[in-house]
Amino acid sequence: MRSSDGRRGVEFEGVEVSVPEGHQLILGQSHFIKSVEDIYEALVTSMPGIRFGVAFCEASGKSLVRSDGSDPGCVRLAVECASRVAAGHVFVVFLSGSFPINVLNRVKQVEEVAQVFCATANPVTVVVADSGKGRGVLGVIDGGYPKGEEGPEDRAERRDLLRKIGYKR
Repeated sequence: MRSSDGRRGVEFEGVEVSVPEGHQLILGQSHFIKSVEDIYEALVTSMPGIRFGVAFCEASGKSLVRSDGSDPGCVRLAVECASRVAAGHVFVVFLSGSFPINVLNRVKQVEEVAQVFCATANPVTVVVADSGKGRGVLGVIDGGYPKGEEGPEDRAERRDLLRKIGYKR
Protein backbone atom coordinates (compact mmCIF):
# COMPACT_ATOMS: atom_id res chain seq x y z
CA MET A 1 0.00 0.00 0.00
CA ARG A 2 2.79 2.42 -0.79
CA SER A 3 2.48 5.13 -3.39
CA SER A 4 5.17 5.66 -6.02
CA ASP A 5 6.85 8.25 -3.76
CA GLY A 6 7.07 5.77 -0.85
CA ARG A 7 4.27 7.23 1.31
CA ARG A 8 1.84 4.84 2.91
CA GLY A 9 -1.73 5.03 1.68
CA VAL A 10 -4.93 4.27 3.51
CA GLU A 11 -7.72 2.17 2.08
CA PHE A 12 -11.34 2.62 3.11
CA GLU A 13 -13.95 -0.08 3.46
CA GLY A 14 -17.59 -0.26 4.42
CA VAL A 15 -18.30 -3.30 6.59
CA GLU A 16 -21.98 -4.19 6.45
CA VAL A 17 -23.56 -5.30 9.73
CA SER A 18 -27.10 -6.61 9.89
CA VAL A 19 -28.91 -6.77 13.19
CA PRO A 20 -31.18 -9.82 13.50
CA GLU A 21 -34.83 -9.31 14.41
CA GLY A 22 -35.26 -8.90 18.18
CA HIS A 23 -31.66 -7.75 18.68
CA GLN A 24 -29.93 -4.43 19.20
CA LEU A 25 -26.32 -3.43 18.47
CA ILE A 26 -23.95 -1.17 20.39
CA LEU A 27 -20.61 -0.52 18.66
CA GLY A 28 -17.84 1.53 20.20
CA GLN A 29 -14.16 1.96 20.91
CA SER A 30 -12.34 1.19 24.10
CA HIS A 31 -8.69 1.13 25.05
CA PHE A 32 -7.80 -1.83 27.25
CA ILE A 33 -8.13 -5.63 27.43
CA LYS A 34 -10.19 -5.42 30.64
CA SER A 35 -12.98 -3.79 28.61
CA VAL A 36 -14.67 -7.16 28.04
CA GLU A 37 -15.05 -7.83 31.75
CA ASP A 38 -15.96 -4.25 32.64
CA ILE A 39 -18.60 -3.97 29.91
CA TYR A 40 -19.96 -7.37 31.00
CA GLU A 41 -20.26 -6.11 34.59
CA ALA A 42 -21.88 -2.84 33.49
CA LEU A 43 -24.51 -4.76 31.51
CA VAL A 44 -25.38 -7.42 34.10
CA THR A 45 -25.71 -4.82 36.85
CA SER A 46 -27.91 -2.58 34.65
CA MET A 47 -30.77 -5.02 34.14
CA PRO A 48 -31.53 -8.30 35.90
CA GLY A 49 -31.64 -11.16 33.39
CA ILE A 50 -30.27 -9.14 30.47
CA ARG A 51 -29.30 -11.27 27.47
CA PHE A 52 -26.20 -10.05 25.64
CA GLY A 53 -22.84 -10.81 24.12
CA VAL A 54 -19.78 -8.56 24.03
CA ALA A 55 -16.65 -8.87 21.88
CA PHE A 56 -13.50 -6.73 21.88
CA CYS A 57 -10.72 -6.53 19.27
CA GLU A 58 -7.38 -6.50 21.03
CA ALA A 59 -5.01 -4.05 19.27
CA SER A 60 -1.65 -5.50 20.35
CA GLY A 61 -0.09 -8.53 22.01
CA LYS A 62 -1.99 -11.63 20.87
CA SER A 63 -4.48 -9.40 18.98
CA LEU A 64 -7.40 -11.71 19.71
CA VAL A 65 -11.12 -11.07 19.62
CA ARG A 66 -12.00 -11.38 23.31
CA SER A 67 -15.61 -12.17 24.30
CA ASP A 68 -18.08 -12.82 27.10
CA GLY A 69 -21.80 -12.59 27.71
CA SER A 70 -24.94 -14.07 29.18
CA ASP A 71 -26.39 -15.44 25.93
CA PRO A 72 -24.33 -17.76 23.66
CA GLY A 73 -26.18 -16.61 20.52
CA CYS A 74 -25.48 -12.95 21.27
CA VAL A 75 -21.83 -13.75 22.05
CA ARG A 76 -21.53 -15.46 18.64
CA LEU A 77 -23.10 -12.43 16.88
CA ALA A 78 -20.72 -10.05 18.69
CA VAL A 79 -17.64 -12.14 17.84
CA GLU A 80 -18.66 -12.46 14.18
CA CYS A 81 -19.26 -8.70 13.89
CA ALA A 82 -16.03 -7.76 15.69
CA SER A 83 -14.07 -10.19 13.51
CA ARG A 84 -15.49 -8.66 10.33
CA VAL A 85 -14.83 -5.08 11.45
CA ALA A 86 -11.37 -6.22 12.60
CA ALA A 87 -10.30 -2.83 13.96
CA GLY A 88 -8.17 -2.36 17.05
CA HIS A 89 -9.91 -1.54 20.33
CA VAL A 90 -13.41 -1.85 18.84
CA PHE A 91 -16.08 -3.45 20.99
CA VAL A 92 -19.40 -4.87 19.89
CA VAL A 93 -22.42 -5.62 22.08
CA PHE A 94 -25.49 -7.50 20.86
CA LEU A 95 -28.56 -7.33 23.09
CA SER A 96 -31.58 -9.61 22.88
CA GLY A 97 -34.95 -8.61 24.31
CA SER A 98 -33.86 -5.19 25.58
CA PHE A 99 -33.02 -1.78 24.21
CA PRO A 100 -29.74 0.17 24.32
CA ILE A 101 -31.51 3.00 26.18
CA ASN A 102 -31.63 0.64 29.19
CA VAL A 103 -27.82 0.23 29.35
CA LEU A 104 -26.14 2.84 27.17
CA ASN A 105 -25.18 5.30 29.90
CA ARG A 106 -23.69 2.47 31.97
CA VAL A 107 -21.62 1.34 28.96
CA LYS A 108 -20.42 4.91 28.33
CA GLN A 109 -19.40 5.19 32.00
CA VAL A 110 -17.01 2.22 31.75
CA GLU A 111 -13.58 3.76 32.34
CA GLU A 112 -12.02 2.34 29.20
CA VAL A 113 -14.82 3.28 26.80
CA ALA A 114 -13.53 6.10 24.60
CA GLN A 115 -16.64 6.47 22.42
CA VAL A 116 -19.82 4.83 21.21
CA PHE A 117 -20.36 4.94 17.46
CA CYS A 118 -23.95 3.69 17.46
CA ALA A 119 -26.72 1.96 19.38
CA THR A 120 -29.32 0.63 16.96
CA ALA A 121 -31.45 -2.15 15.52
CA ASN A 122 -30.89 -0.79 12.00
CA PRO A 123 -28.51 -2.26 9.44
CA VAL A 124 -25.18 -0.46 9.86
CA THR A 125 -22.23 0.22 7.58
CA VAL A 126 -19.06 0.55 9.65
CA VAL A 127 -16.63 2.85 7.82
CA VAL A 128 -13.14 1.41 8.35
CA ALA A 129 -9.72 2.74 7.35
CA ASP A 130 -6.88 0.25 6.78
CA SER A 131 -3.31 1.57 6.90
CA GLY A 132 -1.66 -1.74 6.11
CA LYS A 133 -0.49 -1.93 9.73
CA GLY A 134 -3.91 -1.86 11.34
CA ARG A 135 -7.54 -0.82 11.00
CA GLY A 136 -9.64 1.85 12.66
CA VAL A 137 -13.31 2.78 12.64
CA LEU A 138 -13.98 6.27 11.28
CA GLY A 139 -17.70 6.16 11.95
CA VAL A 140 -20.92 4.40 11.03
CA ILE A 141 -23.80 4.82 8.65
CA ASP A 142 -26.87 3.90 10.69
CA GLY A 143 -30.02 3.13 8.72
CA GLY A 144 -31.30 4.91 5.63
CA TYR A 145 -32.11 8.37 4.31
CA PRO A 146 -34.84 10.57 5.81
CA LYS A 147 -38.06 10.28 3.78
CA GLY A 148 -39.62 13.60 4.74
CA GLU A 149 -40.65 15.76 7.64
CA GLU A 150 -42.79 14.60 10.56
CA GLY A 151 -46.40 15.71 10.30
CA PRO A 152 -49.17 15.85 12.94
CA GLU A 153 -50.18 12.18 12.40
CA ASP A 154 -46.55 11.06 12.58
CA ARG A 155 -46.04 13.06 15.77
CA ALA A 156 -49.11 11.45 17.39
CA GLU A 157 -47.91 7.99 16.27
CA ARG A 158 -44.46 8.64 17.81
CA ARG A 159 -45.96 9.78 21.09
CA ASP A 160 -48.33 6.79 21.20
CA LEU A 161 -45.49 4.35 20.52
CA LEU A 162 -43.37 5.73 23.38
CA ARG A 163 -46.29 5.26 25.76
CA LYS A 164 -47.15 1.82 24.41
CA ILE A 165 -43.62 0.50 25.02
CA GLY A 166 -43.47 2.14 28.47
CA TYR A 167 -40.97 4.96 27.98
CA LYS A 168 -43.48 7.73 28.61
CA ARG A 169 -46.58 7.91 30.84
